[in-house]
Amino acid sequence: MRLTTAQALVKFLANQYSERDGVEQRLIPGTWGIFGHGNVAGIGQALLQYADEMPYYLARNEQGQVHAAAAFAKMRNRLQTFACTASTGPGSTNMITGAALATTNRLPVLLLPSDMFATRSPDPALQQLEDTRGGDVTVNDAFRPVSKYFDRITRPEQLIPAALAAMRVLTDPVETGAVTLCLPQDVQAEAFDWPEEFFRRRVWHIGRPLPEPGALARAAGLLRGAKAPLIVAGGGVVYSQAEPELRAFAEATGIPVADTHAGKGAVPWDHPCAVGGIGSTGTTAANALAAEADVVLGIGTRYSDFTTASHTVFGNPDVEFVNLNVARLDAAKHSAEMLLADAKLGIAGLRQALGGWQVGEAYRARARMLADDWNRTADACFTVGHQPLPAQTEILGALNAALDDRDVVINAAGSMPGDLQMLWRARDPKAYNVEYAFSCMGYEVAAGIGTKMAAPDREVVVLVGDGSYLMMAQEIVTMVSEGLKVIIVLVQNHGFASIGSLSETLGSQRFGTRYRYRSGDTGLLEGGVLPVDLAANAESLGATVLRASTVDEFRAAIARAKANRTTTVVHVETDLYGPNPPGSAWWDVPVSEVSELDSTRKAYETYSATKRAQRHYL
Repeated sequence: MRLTTAQALVKFLANQYSERDGVEQRLIPGTWGIFGHGNVAGIGQALLQYADEMPYYLARNEQGQVHAAAAFAKMRNRLQTFACTASTGPGSTNMITGAALATTNRLPVLLLPSDMFATRSPDPALQQLEDTRGGDVTVNDAFRPVSKYFDRITRPEQLIPAALAAMRVLTDPVETGAVTLCLPQDVQAEAFDWPEEFFRRRVWHIGRPLPEPGALARAAGLLRGAKAPLIVAGGGVVYSQAEPELRAFAEATGIPVADTHAGKGAVPWDHPCAVGGIGSTGTTAANALAAEADVVLGIGTRYSDFTTASHTVFGNPDVEFVNLNVARLDAAKHSAEMLLADAKLGIAGLRQALGGWQVGEAYRARARMLADDWNRTADACFTVGHQPLPAQTEILGALNAALDDRDVVINAAGSMPGDLQMLWRARDPKAYNVEYAFSCMGYEVAAGIGTKMAAPDREVVVLVGDGSYLMMAQEIVTMVSEGLKVIIVLVQNHGFASIGSLSETLGSQRFGTRYRYRSGDTGLLEGGVLPVDLAANAESLGATVLRASTVDEFRAAIARAKANRTTTVVHVETDLYGPNPPGSAWWDVPVSEVSELDSTRKAYETYSATKRAQRHYL
């Protein structure tokens, strides 16, 4: 079959499927793209030719389209994703941040950046980097460190092994992430006689690795000897769809369950064994139990520094770890007893191996008491009655109460991830999408698109602060053009609340964290509040906009937004300075060892004292 390289790639992608537990689905159900020189006559022509086989979606920002693809993949448990095409030069490099997010979060996305001429006949082409170190270097080489697989197709026939390798990585639960196939613009348009077999229907089977019996026995032995065990549930529980097994395991053993951002909702917040988020922005309940835990069972977690409170939250000097994970990288962390397996099968195997063992009744009661105490604290945060502007926690409480169990909340950056991990009450594992591996400002609005496309039957609510909104709001236009109903809660506090608070605690006096005019007296950004109207901006992009200035007005606006059939932005102003939920753990952000500022010197003293609790878990 004689086709161009671009036509062959599109036709190939349209015939790739994934399968798990007997369910088959299109691996690449569509392609996002923005056309320019480098892809308009190659991939663009191919997508037009095969529009009935490969749907095309127009984004407004190349980074945004990758975020949309990643959020879609997350919602679909990494069994489906999108391809993303971009033009040569800046169009393609705009996708690098999205690639880093996908790989850090271990979410499959297929990136098709356009590249310079393989023949080099018109060098230097428009937007081409000229590198004195080598003629084969292009800006797309910047994708290498943030991609799980990278290839440059300089001859049409190279697409055959490269495309198959790309599918292998996209469907590998351990190795998945951003997959980048760079496509020189001349090669995209070059014809080749392709073997028919290349385009056959392929099913990529995603298996469930079984736990090795010896590893199960060792893990069960450690847990049987524990007096104060704790489960840390991560994203692997959700991707494996192991929530029923985890709940049954917790009920059978009585082991309390703490969760990471990615694992929230795997056990409902009001489950008798649930103790909430753990780590730097965790609940007092989870962190108190972590401080005492003698055995920690990590399930599908990568143990980020927020989860471990920078290696301080697990305070028992004799603590031991059992890590159930499909990835050896994560299973080996903290000198753990490794249980390499799919989460669903591993949890079931552990339950059987424990043979009816349970924690002591006193420990079970203590965990429940701590969780109840925290829930009362959360209630107080939701109803603090702050004046004259509401506290952010009040807005989150009102929103949490207004949403149904299956409604999805999305967030990624600023002060809200911390508040959400502590306060959000999730009962459904897909109802909470807080991207906190890369914590990328600008993710939220674009992620709302991918999430709604993956789950059209769910209400999708994007929570975004003014800082993150200003990074990438333009995908609201894409929501409108695609007819997607998404609610965007735009929280305006005229600055960076999270980093401002962190700056203050570290002795840097909130420097550079407020949106203000530059002062003529000091030369610093500490003048009056800027006359920025983000609600008007959202309205100009095509969204319906509702304004709220009080918590009661916010509740009414959310009710109206839920009743609407189009993208709706609810704008509410909150106090930049809190109050915030009470913290109970640390995060390692180094403070200047020497300074002329008293605030910095005092902060360094506190930092030095706190850091003494940090250790390797050996």
